[in-house]
Amino acid sequence: MWPGEQSPAGGPEQPNPYKEPPAPWNAPTVASGPPVGGPPGRGPGGGRTKLVAIGAAAAVVVAAAVTGAVLLGGDEDDSAAGPDPAASSASASASAAADDPRSGDSGPAPTVAGWTVVANPDHGIAFDVPASWAPKSRDWVTYVAEDDDPDEKPLVAMKAPAVLQEEWCASDGDRDGSVDHTPLASAGTRGNNGARSTEDVARTDSAAWVYGAYTQPDRDKISTGPVTSFTTASGIRGSVATSRSSGVAKKDKCDVEGKATTFAFETADGDFASWSFFGAAGVDDEVPETTVREILATVREYTPSDS
Repeated sequence: MWPGEQSPAGGPEQPNPYKEPPAPWNAPTVASGPPVGGPPGRGPGGGRTKLVAIGAAAAVVVAAAVTGAVLLGGDEDDSAAGPDPAASSASASASAAADDPRSGDSGPAPTVAGWTVVANPDHGIAFDVPASWAPKSRDWVTYVAEDDDPDEKPLVAMKAPAVLQEEWCASDGDRDGSVDHTPLASAGTRGNNGARSTEDVARTDSAAWVYGAYTQPDRDKISTGPVTSFTTASGIRGSVATSRSSGVAKKDKCDVEGKATTFAFETADGDFASWSFFGAAGVDDEVPETTVREILATVREYTPSDS
């Protein structure tokens, strides 16, 4: 599920832009379980993930760490957002700007000494990660989708994420002659407008990340722990749940067990939003649960600047 990652500046490897799913980074959560939908590329468990960069009016599809990177025009809340087939390339300057984690807003300062702040100015949410993590630009979206869905409808998504060891595992699982890279872990935030409760978001999104990234097409290999209350260091109170896989088929060396944690809360504006972490489990480099919770504790709201 992790085709070789490149930034939009790397140039398109898939020449035909595809239809962008409606606002995957702010899509409603389906309480009944992970929805269906999906993109190109493979990785652990055969699932897929996608990186999307939103920038000036253009569309560029390139191979990315999970399925691809797309440079799109439009607003994140535009339910009809999608690339213009006629605009199949973007300028180098626009691509470079989209690949700058600080593009458009410097964000708040980190709250943990030596850590790096990860900010999503569109939702006014920030969190900190250890220095070994690499924040993507504010316009990048990571999402997972069904392997066999040509429309690449997202199961769940996160915007302005941070990634740990983007090239953690390399393989050519789909035997297309191109080496695909699997990151060790990712974390990011999203809006959950339309969700029924923070409990539903925590339970459903964590399971969707594990299914989409590690177990598909097997939903019965996912177990989700109890939903509990959690309060961040800044005082945000919400619901948190962790899902894990068990028995992932080892068809490729990068097929591993996975885990995901989602913290859902109500923002100061009364909307639902969430922070999610997902990563490889049962491996030597697995991100410890204590670290996941330390990162989660830094989740906070902030007022984006106009710079």
